[in-house]
Amino acid sequence: MKKRYFKYFLLAVCLSIFVNAAEAQKKKTTRSSTKRASTRKTTASKTKAKIKPTTPQVDTVAVAAVAPPPPAVFNDSLPIKQVKKSLRPDEAVETTMLKDRTPLPYENLRADDAMYRHKIWREIDTREKINLPFKYAADENNGNQRFISILFKAIQDSLVTVFDANIDDRFTTPMTRGDVVRRMSGDVVIVPKYDSLGNVYAYDTTSRDIVLDSFYKFRIKEEVIFDKESSRLFWRILGIAPVMNVYSAQTNTFIGTQELFWVYYPDMRPIFSKYDVYNGKNYGARMSWEDLFESRMFYGRIIKSTIDNPYDKFIDQYPGLLNKGILQLLEGENIKEKIFNYEQDLWSY
Repeated sequence: MKKRYFKYFLLAVCLSIFVNAAEAQKKKTTRSSTKRASTRKTTASKTKAKIKPTTPQVDTVAVAAVAPPPPAVFNDSLPIKQVKKSLRPDEAVETTMLKDRTPLPYENLRADDAMYRHKIWREIDTREKINLPFKYAADENNGNQRFISILFKAIQDSLVTVFDANIDDRFTTPMTRGDVVRRMSGDVVIVPKYDSLGNVYAYDTTSRDIVLDSFYKFRIKEEVIFDKESSRLFWRILGIAPVMNVYSAQTNTFIGTQELFWVYYPDMRPIFSKYDVYNGKNYGARMSWEDLFESRMFYGRIIKSTIDNPYDKFIDQYPGLLNKGILQLLEGENIKEKIFNYEQDLWSY
């Protein structure tokens, strides 16, 4: 009986030892699995943190360097000085009616009565003393009083048609206001701006500056006619053209002069009649620009005529007169004398 109890006791001890070993093995396996899962999670999180995508960095300097420049914006406004109008009468006398003047119509000239007809081209240099009113730079209610400013304001307000001087001087090809501005200042140039490292970071637009006082020469085309009905010699102005200086784009050296445009003088007569001419010696009243041209109160040397000129050349293109200013001036005076002598020879006493 005792042996049987002893066998049961040994069997229980063995069973207990086996159960304990199985539980220990299970705990070890669970702990290892938990550790491997934790390690796997940590590794995955670390790996995920390393390969996390970032926002791409853009090189703004490089982009600015290769980006195309902005389109050039062209300003077709003429360089006219903005003048404020006086809010009170700026003169002690009433001059309102004078501003509403209109020119008298021309006397009709029949082609059958024209015994003598020739075209004359003159050049007016405003630096000469008699032509100084062309440079009068005061401001009045109707704008700046420079002669070139009067022309520009008439063009800006679309009161007169402008004709291309590069085509001809017969008023055949009209020009727009933008064409006039582009011929004076040239096309708009886009200039890049560089930083300290030599990279382009912006663009700027520039054009040639226009100085009103640089227009100091004007050319006049006119026709001289002797009318046998009235026995008078008529001078009829046909057109006016401002002359601008031309400079080289590379070296900025003076090349020569060029006619900017032509305006038809009869179209400008109503406009000229509303502008007074400066005369510091006249204590009574000033004449208008239309009176000045009709009274021929200016001086312009003759640069071309149709008298004895079958090749239609300017005087400075005559043989032997190139770069000889004195001889060109004398030739112009010779043409003037021919016209004077023709008129005098028609009279008999």
